[in-house]
Amino acid sequence: MRPFSQRVVGAALLDVSLYEEVEADTTATSQAMTVVILSSVATGLGVNYSQGLSGLALGSVAALVGWLVWAGLTYFIGTRLFPTPSTDSSWGELLRTTGFATAPGILRILAAIPVLGLLIYFAVSIWMLVAFVIAVRQALDYSSTWRAVAVCFTGWLVSSIAVTLLLVYIGT
Repeated sequence: MRPFSQRVVGAALLDVSLYEEVEADTTATSQAMTVVILSSVATGLGVNYSQGLSGLALGSVAALVGWLVWAGLTYFIGTRLFPTPSTDSSWGELLRTTGFATAPGILRILAAIPVLGLLIYFAVSIWMLVAFVIAVRQALDYSSTWRAVAVCFTGWLVSSIAVTLLLVYIGT
């Protein structure tokens, strides 16, 4: 078993064996949560540094809640709507793998760099998306990356609709 720092680097480097390792390690859920917090704080510092400590705290809580909801939604979609005969997973496995998939987000702190910040933020976002697809593929024991892409896209679509409806409701 790798130390935490090596796990974070392995996740960011899209090391498939790392995702298998954290999927199987039931004690790694708190580590995955730590990666989500680090990523959200880095994003807050890189993008919303003018919001102060309260904005950073709110952003971190929102990232944690979003991660929990997204992992649950992905678990449901992946195991109920798009399962394969080999699909054998739990919500905890999705929490661990998707939590570590946020590792590239730690680099979002670099979004504070003038001129390059937006480009860095965009590149890291794409990197995170690729990591999420790998995390989902490994956690759901898919042999097809395209199936994992379908699960991620469906989860994104459902959550986007839900957030839009919530914002419309709150705004009314």
